[in-house]
Amino acid sequence: MSQPSHVAPRRLGPVEAAFGAVLAGLSLLVAFPPYDWWAAAPVGVAMLALVVRRRSVRAGASLGAATGLVFFVPLLSFTGLQIGWWPWWLLAGVQALFLAALGAYLAACSVLADRHAWLWPLISAAGWVAQEALRSRVPFGGFPWGRLAFSQADAPAVRLAAVAGAPAVTFAVALTGGVLAVVVWRTAVEGNGRRHLRWSAAWVAGAGAVSVAGLLVPVGGTDSGRPVVVAVVQGNVPRIGLDFNAQRRAVLDNHVTATERLAQDVKHGVRPRPDLVIWPENSSDIDPLVHADAAARIDDAARAIGVPILVGAVLQGPGQGRARNASLTWLPDGGPADTYIKRHPVPFAEFVPMRGLIRRVTTLVDRVRADFVAGESPAVTDMAGTKVGPVICFEVAYDGLVRDTVRNGADLIAVQTNNATFNEAEATQQLAMVRLRAVEHGRAAVMASTVGVSAFALPDGSLHDATAWNTQAVAVRTLPVGQARTLATRLGAAPEWSAVVVAGFILAAVARSRLRLRRATAQRAVVEPLSLSAADGRS
Repeated sequence: MSQPSHVAPRRLGPVEAAFGAVLAGLSLLVAFPPYDWWAAAPVGVAMLALVVRRRSVRAGASLGAATGLVFFVPLLSFTGLQIGWWPWWLLAGVQALFLAALGAYLAACSVLADRHAWLWPLISAAGWVAQEALRSRVPFGGFPWGRLAFSQADAPAVRLAAVAGAPAVTFAVALTGGVLAVVVWRTAVEGNGRRHLRWSAAWVAGAGAVSVAGLLVPVGGTDSGRPVVVAVVQGNVPRIGLDFNAQRRAVLDNHVTATERLAQDVKHGVRPRPDLVIWPENSSDIDPLVHADAAARIDDAARAIGVPILVGAVLQGPGQGRARNASLTWLPDGGPADTYIKRHPVPFAEFVPMRGLIRRVTTLVDRVRADFVAGESPAVTDMAGTKVGPVICFEVAYDGLVRDTVRNGADLIAVQTNNATFNEAEATQQLAMVRLRAVEHGRAAVMASTVGVSAFALPDGSLHDATAWNTQAVAVRTLPVGQARTLATRLGAAPEWSAVVVAGFILAAVARSRLRLRRATAQRAVVEPLSLSAADGRS
Protein backbone atom coordinates (compact mmCIF):
# COMPACT_ATOMS: atom_id res chain seq x y z
CA MET A 1 0.00 0.00 0.00
CA SER A 2 1.28 3.49 -0.84
CA GLN A 3 2.20 5.73 2.06
CA PRO A 4 0.40 9.05 2.48
CA SER A 5 1.77 11.76 0.22
CA HIS A 6 2.70 13.93 3.17
CA VAL A 7 5.19 11.42 4.58
CA ALA A 8 8.69 12.83 4.17
CA PRO A 9 11.47 10.77 2.59
CA ARG A 10 14.59 10.00 4.56
CA ARG A 11 17.06 12.80 4.26
CA LEU A 12 20.47 12.00 2.83
CA GLY A 13 23.29 11.14 5.19
CA PRO A 14 26.27 13.51 5.53
CA VAL A 15 28.47 11.63 3.08
CA GLU A 16 25.63 11.21 0.58
CA ALA A 17 24.77 14.90 0.87
CA ALA A 18 28.37 16.01 0.35
CA PHE A 19 28.70 13.76 -2.69
CA GLY A 20 25.39 15.09 -4.02
CA ALA A 21 26.58 18.68 -3.58
CA VAL A 22 29.65 17.88 -5.68
CA LEU A 23 27.46 16.29 -8.36
CA ALA A 24 25.20 19.34 -8.33
CA GLY A 25 28.15 21.65 -8.94
CA LEU A 26 29.54 19.46 -11.72
CA SER A 27 26.12 19.25 -13.38
CA LEU A 28 25.86 23.03 -13.39
CA LEU A 29 29.41 23.36 -14.74
CA VAL A 30 28.97 21.08 -17.77
CA ALA A 31 25.81 22.93 -18.77
CA PHE A 32 27.98 25.91 -19.77
CA PRO A 33 30.46 26.38 -22.59
CA PRO A 34 32.79 24.89 -23.56
CA TYR A 35 30.85 21.70 -22.64
CA ASP A 36 27.37 22.96 -23.60
CA TRP A 37 25.37 20.11 -22.06
CA TRP A 38 22.51 22.50 -21.36
CA ALA A 39 20.17 19.72 -20.16
CA ALA A 40 22.48 19.21 -17.16
CA ALA A 41 21.44 22.57 -15.66
CA PRO A 42 18.04 21.43 -14.30
CA VAL A 43 19.72 18.24 -13.07
CA GLY A 44 22.12 20.37 -11.03
CA VAL A 45 19.19 22.37 -9.66
CA ALA A 46 17.42 19.15 -8.65
CA MET A 47 20.56 17.72 -7.05
CA LEU A 48 21.01 20.78 -4.84
CA ALA A 49 17.36 20.53 -3.76
CA LEU A 50 17.80 16.87 -2.87
CA VAL A 51 20.90 17.37 -0.73
CA VAL A 52 19.51 20.27 1.34
CA ARG A 53 16.08 18.68 1.84
CA ARG A 54 15.07 18.63 5.53
CA ARG A 55 18.44 19.90 6.72
CA SER A 56 19.17 22.83 9.02
CA VAL A 57 19.72 26.26 7.54
CA ARG A 58 23.40 26.05 8.48
CA ALA A 59 23.81 22.67 6.80
CA GLY A 60 21.95 23.94 3.74
CA ALA A 61 24.32 26.89 3.53
CA SER A 62 27.36 24.60 3.79
CA LEU A 63 26.11 22.29 1.06
CA GLY A 64 25.19 25.25 -1.14
CA ALA A 65 28.68 26.66 -0.67
CA ALA A 66 30.20 23.31 -1.63
CA THR A 67 28.09 23.22 -4.78
CA GLY A 68 29.12 26.79 -5.54
CA LEU A 69 32.83 26.08 -5.19
CA VAL A 70 32.67 22.98 -7.40
CA PHE A 71 30.80 25.07 -9.97
CA PHE A 72 32.57 28.43 -9.88
CA VAL A 73 36.20 27.42 -9.36
CA PRO A 74 36.52 25.69 -12.75
CA LEU A 75 34.01 28.00 -14.48
CA LEU A 76 36.04 31.09 -13.56
CA SER A 77 39.47 29.49 -14.02
CA PHE A 78 40.15 31.92 -16.88
CA THR A 79 40.52 34.71 -14.31
CA GLY A 80 43.61 33.05 -12.85
CA LEU A 81 45.52 32.45 -16.07
CA GLN A 82 47.53 35.67 -15.84
CA ILE A 83 47.29 36.86 -12.23
CA GLY A 84 47.60 33.63 -10.25
CA TRP A 85 45.38 31.37 -8.23
CA TRP A 86 44.31 33.42 -5.23
CA PRO A 87 42.33 36.20 -7.00
CA TRP A 88 40.61 33.44 -9.02
CA TRP A 89 39.75 31.44 -5.91
CA LEU A 90 38.68 34.58 -4.05
CA LEU A 91 36.25 35.49 -6.83
CA ALA A 92 34.93 31.93 -6.96
CA GLY A 93 34.55 31.93 -3.18
CA VAL A 94 32.57 35.15 -3.19
CA GLN A 95 30.26 33.78 -5.87
CA ALA A 96 29.86 30.53 -3.93
CA LEU A 97 28.53 32.54 -0.98
CA PHE A 98 25.43 33.31 -3.01
CA LEU A 99 24.81 29.61 -3.58
CA ALA A 100 25.35 29.17 0.15
CA ALA A 101 22.53 31.64 0.73
CA LEU A 102 20.42 29.77 -1.81
CA GLY A 103 21.15 26.47 -0.06
CA ALA A 104 20.05 27.97 3.25
CA TYR A 105 16.85 29.28 1.65
CA LEU A 106 16.04 25.93 0.07
CA ALA A 107 16.75 24.06 3.30
CA ALA A 108 14.48 26.40 5.25
CA CYS A 109 11.69 26.09 2.69
CA SER A 110 11.93 22.34 2.20
CA VAL A 111 9.47 21.71 5.05
CA LEU A 112 6.77 23.06 2.74
CA ALA A 113 7.44 20.29 0.26
CA ASP A 114 6.46 17.60 2.77
CA ARG A 115 2.75 18.43 2.59
CA HIS A 116 2.66 20.69 -0.46
CA ALA A 117 4.96 19.10 -3.03
CA TRP A 118 3.42 21.16 -5.82
CA LEU A 119 4.90 24.30 -4.22
CA TRP A 120 8.50 23.17 -4.57
CA PRO A 121 9.05 24.04 -8.26
CA LEU A 122 7.89 27.60 -7.53
CA ILE A 123 10.08 27.79 -4.42
CA SER A 124 13.06 26.59 -6.44
CA ALA A 125 12.49 28.89 -9.42
CA ALA A 126 11.90 32.02 -7.34
CA GLY A 127 14.94 31.27 -5.17
CA TRP A 128 17.30 30.84 -8.11
CA VAL A 129 16.12 34.05 -9.78
CA ALA A 130 16.46 35.97 -6.49
CA GLN A 131 19.97 34.61 -5.93
CA GLU A 132 21.04 35.67 -9.42
CA ALA A 133 19.43 39.09 -9.02
CA LEU A 134 21.46 39.69 -5.88
CA ARG A 135 24.67 38.28 -7.33
CA SER A 136 24.32 40.52 -10.37
CA ARG A 137 24.35 43.63 -8.18
CA VAL A 138 26.66 43.09 -5.19
CA PRO A 139 29.43 43.49 -4.28
CA PHE A 140 30.92 46.31 -6.38
CA GLY A 141 28.14 46.19 -8.94
CA GLY A 142 27.89 42.40 -9.03
CA PHE A 143 29.20 39.63 -11.27
CA PRO A 144 26.46 37.77 -13.21
CA TRP A 145 28.76 35.13 -14.74
CA GLY A 146 27.32 31.62 -14.45
CA ARG A 147 23.61 32.49 -14.44
CA LEU A 148 21.46 29.51 -15.39
CA ALA A 149 20.10 31.47 -18.35
CA PHE A 150 23.55 31.74 -19.91
CA SER A 151 23.79 27.95 -20.16
CA GLN A 152 20.74 27.72 -22.41
CA ALA A 153 21.84 29.38 -25.67
CA ASP A 154 21.22 26.13 -27.57
CA ALA A 155 18.13 25.09 -25.61
CA PRO A 156 14.46 25.79 -26.42
CA ALA A 157 14.20 27.70 -23.14
CA VAL A 158 16.37 30.52 -24.50
CA ARG A 159 13.39 31.74 -26.52
CA LEU A 160 11.64 32.64 -23.25
CA ALA A 161 14.12 35.51 -23.02
CA ALA A 162 12.03 37.35 -25.61
CA VAL A 163 9.10 37.28 -23.16
CA ALA A 164 10.67 38.20 -19.83
CA GLY A 165 14.42 38.35 -20.30
CA ALA A 166 17.20 36.23 -18.86
CA PRO A 167 15.34 35.82 -15.52
CA ALA A 168 12.56 33.97 -17.36
CA VAL A 169 15.08 31.48 -18.73
CA THR A 170 16.58 30.93 -15.29
CA PHE A 171 13.07 30.58 -13.86
CA ALA A 172 12.18 27.89 -16.41
CA VAL A 173 15.39 25.91 -15.80
CA ALA A 174 14.98 26.05 -12.02
CA LEU A 175 11.28 25.21 -12.31
CA THR A 176 12.18 22.11 -14.32
CA GLY A 177 14.80 21.15 -11.76
CA GLY A 178 12.23 21.63 -9.01
CA VAL A 179 9.83 19.25 -10.73
CA LEU A 180 12.56 16.63 -11.08
CA ALA A 181 13.33 16.94 -7.37
CA VAL A 182 9.66 16.40 -6.47
CA VAL A 183 9.52 13.26 -8.62
CA VAL A 184 12.54 11.83 -6.79
CA TRP A 185 11.08 12.70 -3.39
CA ARG A 186 7.72 11.13 -4.15
CA THR A 187 9.39 8.04 -5.54
CA ALA A 188 11.31 7.66 -2.28
CA VAL A 189 8.03 7.87 -0.33
CA GLU A 190 5.60 5.92 -2.49
CA GLY A 191 7.85 3.44 -4.26
CA ASN A 192 6.95 2.14 -7.71
CA GLY A 193 3.23 1.57 -7.38
CA ARG A 194 0.95 2.05 -10.37
CA ARG A 195 -0.62 5.17 -8.92
CA HIS A 196 2.78 6.69 -8.28
CA LEU A 197 4.02 5.83 -11.75
CA ARG A 198 1.07 7.67 -13.28
CA TRP A 199 1.70 10.61 -10.98
CA SER A 200 5.43 10.67 -11.78
CA ALA A 201 4.76 10.42 -15.50
CA ALA A 202 2.50 13.46 -15.26
CA TRP A 203 5.13 15.47 -13.39
CA VAL A 204 7.93 14.43 -15.75
CA ALA A 205 5.72 15.41 -18.67
CA GLY A 206 5.22 18.75 -16.96
CA ALA A 207 8.97 19.19 -16.61
CA GLY A 208 9.39 18.39 -20.29
CA ALA A 209 6.67 20.87 -21.20
CA VAL A 210 8.43 23.62 -19.26
CA SER A 211 11.73 22.74 -20.96
CA VAL A 212 10.30 23.06 -24.47
CA ALA A 213 7.80 25.84 -23.77
CA GLY A 214 10.16 28.25 -25.46
CA LEU A 215 9.37 26.64 -28.81
CA LEU A 216 5.96 28.31 -28.60
CA VAL A 217 7.55 31.77 -28.43
CA PRO A 218 7.99 33.42 -31.84
CA VAL A 219 11.46 34.94 -32.17
CA GLY A 220 13.45 36.60 -34.90
CA GLY A 221 10.53 38.42 -36.47
CA THR A 222 10.99 42.00 -35.28
CA ASP A 223 13.18 43.22 -38.16
CA SER A 224 11.49 46.00 -40.06
CA GLY A 225 14.31 48.06 -41.52
CA ARG A 226 16.60 47.41 -44.46
CA PRO A 227 19.23 44.73 -43.91
CA VAL A 228 22.76 45.90 -43.16
CA VAL A 229 26.06 44.35 -44.20
CA VAL A 230 28.42 44.23 -41.22
CA ALA A 231 32.11 43.37 -41.15
CA VAL A 232 33.87 42.24 -37.97
CA VAL A 233 37.64 42.64 -37.86
CA GLN A 234 39.55 40.40 -35.44
CA GLY A 235 43.08 41.74 -35.72
CA ASN A 236 44.68 39.44 -33.12
CA VAL A 237 47.51 40.39 -30.75
CA PRO A 238 51.25 39.61 -30.77
CA ARG A 239 50.87 37.38 -27.71
CA ILE A 240 48.12 36.25 -25.36
CA GLY A 241 48.36 37.50 -21.76
CA LEU A 242 48.32 40.58 -19.58
CA ASP A 243 51.16 42.13 -21.57
CA PHE A 244 49.21 42.00 -24.84
CA ASN A 245 49.10 45.81 -24.72
CA ALA A 246 52.86 46.10 -24.30
CA GLN A 247 52.82 46.20 -28.10
CA ARG A 248 49.86 48.52 -28.45
CA ARG A 249 50.96 49.82 -31.82
CA ALA A 250 51.21 46.27 -33.17
CA VAL A 251 47.64 45.56 -32.06
CA LEU A 252 46.39 48.72 -33.78
CA ASP A 253 48.39 47.93 -36.93
CA ASN A 254 46.93 44.40 -36.98
CA HIS A 255 43.40 45.81 -37.15
CA VAL A 256 44.34 48.43 -39.73
CA THR A 257 46.06 45.83 -41.93
CA ALA A 258 43.13 43.41 -41.70
CA THR A 259 40.71 46.19 -42.64
CA GLU A 260 42.84 47.27 -45.59
CA ARG A 261 42.98 43.65 -46.73
CA LEU A 262 39.18 43.54 -46.52
CA ALA A 263 39.04 46.68 -48.67
CA GLN A 264 41.14 44.95 -51.32
CA ASP A 265 38.85 41.91 -51.22
CA VAL A 266 35.85 44.20 -51.71
CA LYS A 267 37.57 45.96 -54.60
CA HIS A 268 38.21 42.65 -56.36
CA GLY A 269 34.73 41.28 -55.71
CA VAL A 270 35.89 38.60 -53.27
CA ARG A 271 33.70 39.94 -50.44
CA PRO A 272 30.59 42.12 -50.38
CA ARG A 273 31.04 45.76 -49.48
CA PRO A 274 30.09 46.30 -45.82
CA ASP A 275 27.93 49.18 -44.65
CA LEU A 276 29.92 49.40 -41.41
CA VAL A 277 32.91 47.79 -39.73
CA ILE A 278 33.27 46.80 -36.07
CA TRP A 279 36.63 46.58 -34.34
CA PRO A 280 36.93 45.02 -30.87
CA GLU A 281 37.62 46.52 -27.47
CA ASN A 282 41.26 47.63 -27.06
CA SER A 283 41.88 47.63 -30.80
CA SER A 284 43.52 51.03 -30.19
CA ASP A 285 45.02 51.25 -26.72
CA ILE A 286 46.84 54.34 -27.97
CA ASP A 287 44.43 57.25 -27.46
CA PRO A 288 43.67 58.41 -31.02
CA LEU A 289 42.20 61.67 -29.72
CA VAL A 290 45.60 62.56 -28.26
CA HIS A 291 48.14 60.80 -30.48
CA ALA A 292 48.02 61.91 -34.10
CA ASP A 293 49.90 58.86 -35.36
CA ALA A 294 47.22 56.51 -34.00
CA ALA A 295 44.48 58.68 -35.49
CA ALA A 296 46.26 58.62 -38.84
CA ARG A 297 46.37 54.82 -38.87
CA ILE A 298 42.65 54.57 -38.12
CA ASP A 299 42.02 57.17 -40.84
CA ASP A 300 43.97 54.98 -43.26
CA ALA A 301 41.70 52.02 -42.50
CA ALA A 302 38.47 54.05 -42.67
CA ARG A 303 39.39 55.65 -45.99
CA ALA A 304 40.46 52.31 -47.44
CA ILE A 305 37.14 50.61 -46.65
CA GLY A 306 35.09 53.77 -47.18
CA VAL A 307 32.56 53.16 -44.38
CA PRO A 308 32.34 54.02 -40.66
CA ILE A 309 34.37 51.93 -38.20
CA LEU A 310 33.38 51.33 -34.59
CA VAL A 311 36.74 51.46 -32.80
CA GLY A 312 37.45 50.16 -29.30
CA ALA A 313 39.87 52.64 -27.75
CA VAL A 314 41.41 53.57 -24.42
CA LEU A 315 41.15 57.31 -23.82
CA GLN A 316 43.33 59.20 -21.37
CA GLY A 317 41.84 61.04 -18.38
CA PRO A 318 39.98 62.80 -17.03
CA GLY A 319 42.81 63.59 -14.65
CA GLN A 320 46.07 61.91 -13.76
CA GLY A 321 46.01 58.13 -13.34
CA ARG A 322 42.60 57.75 -14.94
CA ALA A 323 41.36 56.43 -18.27
CA ARG A 324 38.17 55.55 -20.13
CA ASN A 325 37.24 52.42 -22.02
CA ALA A 326 35.55 53.83 -25.10
CA SER A 327 33.82 52.97 -28.32
CA LEU A 328 34.44 55.56 -31.04
CA THR A 329 32.58 55.94 -34.32
CA TRP A 330 35.25 56.79 -36.89
CA LEU A 331 34.04 58.24 -40.19
CA PRO A 332 36.03 57.80 -43.42
CA ASP A 333 35.78 61.49 -44.22
CA GLY A 334 35.51 63.09 -40.79
CA GLY A 335 37.42 61.11 -38.21
CA PRO A 336 35.97 60.54 -34.72
CA ALA A 337 32.28 61.25 -34.23
CA ASP A 338 30.17 59.63 -31.49
CA THR A 339 31.73 58.29 -28.29
CA TYR A 340 30.43 55.72 -25.82
CA ILE A 341 32.19 55.24 -22.48
CA LYS A 342 31.92 51.86 -20.76
CA ARG A 343 29.46 52.22 -17.88
CA HIS A 344 30.50 49.20 -15.85
CA PRO A 345 34.29 48.97 -15.51
CA VAL A 346 35.37 45.66 -14.01
CA PRO A 347 36.45 45.93 -10.34
CA PHE A 348 40.07 44.90 -9.72
CA ALA A 349 40.69 44.68 -13.47
CA GLU A 350 39.83 48.15 -14.77
CA PHE A 351 39.74 49.96 -11.45
CA VAL A 352 40.61 49.11 -7.86
CA PRO A 353 38.05 50.01 -5.20
CA MET A 354 39.62 50.93 -1.86
CA ARG A 355 43.03 50.88 -3.54
CA GLY A 356 44.96 52.22 -0.52
CA LEU A 357 43.44 49.69 1.84
CA ILE A 358 43.90 46.72 -0.48
CA ARG A 359 47.52 47.66 -1.24
CA ARG A 360 48.29 46.89 2.41
CA VAL A 361 47.25 43.30 1.67
CA THR A 362 48.79 42.83 -1.78
CA THR A 363 50.80 44.85 -4.25
CA LEU A 364 49.00 43.12 -7.13
CA VAL A 365 46.69 46.15 -7.23
CA ASP A 366 49.56 48.11 -8.77
CA ARG A 367 49.17 46.04 -11.93
CA VAL A 368 46.07 48.14 -12.56
CA ARG A 369 48.01 51.31 -13.33
CA ALA A 370 45.03 53.51 -14.18
CA ASP A 371 41.53 53.50 -12.77
CA PHE A 372 38.93 53.50 -15.52
CA VAL A 373 36.17 56.06 -15.10
CA ALA A 374 32.62 54.84 -15.69
CA GLY A 375 30.41 56.36 -18.36
CA GLU A 376 27.06 57.74 -17.32
CA SER A 377 24.61 56.82 -20.07
CA PRO A 378 23.94 54.40 -22.93
CA ALA A 379 24.80 55.52 -26.42
CA VAL A 380 23.54 54.82 -29.90
CA THR A 381 25.61 55.81 -32.89
CA ASP A 382 24.36 56.28 -36.45
CA MET A 383 26.57 54.27 -38.77
CA ALA A 384 25.56 54.61 -42.40
CA GLY A 385 21.89 54.87 -41.43
CA THR A 386 21.93 52.01 -38.91
CA LYS A 387 21.57 52.78 -35.21
CA VAL A 388 24.26 50.72 -33.51
CA GLY A 389 24.34 50.22 -29.75
CA PRO A 390 27.85 49.58 -28.39
CA VAL A 391 28.22 47.23 -25.40
CA ILE A 392 31.75 46.73 -24.10
CA CYS A 393 32.98 43.32 -22.92
CA PHE A 394 31.47 42.10 -19.61
CA GLU A 395 28.64 44.64 -19.90
CA VAL A 396 26.80 42.05 -21.99
CA ALA A 397 26.27 40.01 -18.80
CA TYR A 398 24.20 42.78 -17.17
CA ASP A 399 20.52 42.86 -18.09
CA GLY A 400 19.99 46.57 -17.53
CA LEU A 401 22.98 47.78 -19.53
CA VAL A 402 21.96 45.96 -22.70
CA ARG A 403 18.28 46.78 -22.20
CA ASP A 404 19.04 50.51 -21.80
CA THR A 405 21.01 50.44 -25.04
CA VAL A 406 18.10 48.94 -26.98
CA ARG A 407 15.56 51.24 -25.33
CA ASN A 408 17.79 54.13 -26.33
CA GLY A 409 17.15 53.25 -29.96
CA ALA A 410 19.72 50.62 -30.96
CA ASP A 411 18.69 48.53 -33.97
CA LEU A 412 21.89 46.44 -33.84
CA ILE A 413 23.85 45.36 -30.74
CA ALA A 414 27.64 45.55 -31.07
CA VAL A 415 29.55 43.76 -28.30
CA GLN A 416 33.20 44.80 -28.40
CA THR A 417 35.46 42.63 -26.27
CA ASN A 418 39.09 41.81 -25.61
CA ASN A 419 39.67 38.19 -24.62
CA ALA A 420 43.47 38.29 -24.93
CA THR A 421 43.93 38.03 -21.16
CA PHE A 422 41.66 34.99 -20.86
CA ASN A 423 41.04 31.85 -22.91
CA GLU A 424 38.69 30.36 -25.45
CA ALA A 425 36.35 28.96 -22.78
CA GLU A 426 35.71 32.47 -21.45
CA ALA A 427 35.11 33.75 -24.98
CA THR A 428 32.53 31.05 -25.72
CA GLN A 429 30.79 31.71 -22.41
CA GLN A 430 30.55 35.37 -23.35
CA LEU A 431 29.30 34.48 -26.82
CA ALA A 432 26.44 32.51 -25.23
CA MET A 433 25.39 35.71 -23.47
CA VAL A 434 25.46 37.60 -26.77
CA ARG A 435 23.14 35.00 -28.31
CA LEU A 436 20.70 35.30 -25.42
CA ARG A 437 20.68 39.11 -25.74
CA ALA A 438 19.87 38.81 -29.44
CA VAL A 439 16.79 36.73 -28.61
CA GLU A 440 15.86 38.85 -25.60
CA HIS A 441 15.67 42.10 -27.54
CA GLY A 442 14.88 40.88 -31.05
CA ARG A 443 18.09 42.37 -32.40
CA ALA A 444 20.96 40.93 -34.36
CA ALA A 445 24.08 41.07 -32.21
CA VAL A 446 27.73 41.12 -33.16
CA MET A 447 30.62 40.00 -30.98
CA ALA A 448 33.94 41.49 -32.06
CA SER A 449 36.98 40.13 -30.21
CA THR A 450 40.66 40.94 -30.50
CA VAL A 451 41.63 37.26 -30.52
CA GLY A 452 38.34 35.36 -30.85
CA VAL A 453 35.74 34.20 -30.75
CA SER A 454 34.02 36.78 -32.99
CA ALA A 455 30.63 35.96 -34.49
CA PHE A 456 27.15 37.09 -35.50
CA ALA A 457 24.01 36.15 -33.56
CA LEU A 458 20.60 36.52 -35.19
CA PRO A 459 17.40 37.44 -33.30
CA ASP A 460 16.45 33.75 -33.16
CA GLY A 461 19.68 33.00 -31.27
CA SER A 462 21.39 31.21 -34.13
CA LEU A 463 25.15 31.65 -34.44
CA HIS A 464 26.99 32.40 -37.67
CA ASP A 465 30.54 32.85 -38.95
CA ALA A 466 32.30 32.19 -35.65
CA THR A 467 36.03 32.79 -35.99
CA ALA A 468 38.88 30.65 -34.70
CA TRP A 469 40.76 31.42 -31.50
CA ASN A 470 44.04 33.38 -31.47
CA THR A 471 44.12 34.18 -35.16
CA GLN A 472 43.51 37.15 -37.43
CA ALA A 473 40.14 36.95 -39.14
CA VAL A 474 37.48 39.02 -40.88
CA ALA A 475 33.82 38.04 -41.10
CA VAL A 476 31.18 39.74 -43.23
CA ARG A 477 27.45 39.08 -43.03
CA THR A 478 24.12 40.65 -43.95
CA LEU A 479 22.06 41.15 -40.81
CA PRO A 480 18.42 42.08 -40.21
CA VAL A 481 17.78 45.42 -38.56
CA GLY A 482 15.40 45.20 -35.61
CA GLN A 483 13.18 48.11 -34.67
CA ALA A 484 10.16 46.66 -32.86
CA ARG A 485 10.58 46.00 -29.14
CA THR A 486 10.10 42.58 -27.62
CA LEU A 487 7.93 42.10 -24.55
CA ALA A 488 11.11 41.55 -22.53
CA THR A 489 12.47 44.93 -23.59
CA ARG A 490 9.23 46.63 -22.59
CA LEU A 491 8.83 44.81 -19.27
CA GLY A 492 12.39 45.48 -18.15
CA ALA A 493 13.28 44.21 -14.69
CA ALA A 494 9.66 43.70 -13.59
CA PRO A 495 9.66 39.88 -14.05
CA GLU A 496 12.89 39.57 -12.10
CA TRP A 497 11.64 41.65 -9.18
CA SER A 498 8.36 39.74 -9.20
CA ALA A 499 10.28 36.50 -8.64
CA VAL A 500 12.30 38.17 -5.88
CA VAL A 501 9.08 39.25 -4.16
CA VAL A 502 7.69 35.71 -4.41
CA ALA A 503 10.89 34.30 -2.88
CA GLY A 504 10.70 36.87 -0.10
CA PHE A 505 7.05 36.07 0.59
CA ILE A 506 7.82 32.33 0.76
CA LEU A 507 10.73 32.92 3.10
CA ALA A 508 8.61 35.16 5.33
CA ALA A 509 5.89 32.49 5.48
CA VAL A 510 8.45 29.85 6.47
CA ALA A 511 9.94 32.13 9.13
CA ARG A 512 6.49 32.82 10.55
CA SER A 513 5.66 29.12 10.62
CA ARG A 514 8.93 28.32 12.40
CA LEU A 515 8.29 31.08 14.93
CA ARG A 516 4.85 29.68 15.70
CA LEU A 517 6.29 26.19 16.09
CA ARG A 518 8.98 27.49 18.42
CA ARG A 519 6.42 29.31 20.57
CA ALA A 520 4.19 26.25 20.71
CA THR A 521 7.14 24.10 21.75
CA ALA A 522 8.08 26.58 24.45
CA GLN A 523 4.51 26.65 25.77
CA ARG A 524 4.41 22.86 25.94
CA ALA A 525 7.69 22.88 27.82
CA VAL A 526 6.07 25.10 30.45
CA VAL A 527 2.65 23.42 30.59
CA GLU A 528 3.82 19.79 30.83
CA PRO A 529 5.83 20.19 34.09
CA LEU A 530 2.91 22.06 35.65
CA SER A 531 0.55 19.25 34.68
CA LEU A 532 2.87 16.67 36.17
CA SER A 533 3.13 18.68 39.39
CA ALA A 534 -0.64 18.92 39.66
CA ALA A 535 -0.96 15.19 39.14
CA ASP A 536 1.60 14.52 41.84
CA GLY A 537 -0.28 16.79 44.22
CA ARG A 538 -3.55 14.93 43.66
CA SER A 539 -1.88 11.62 44.23
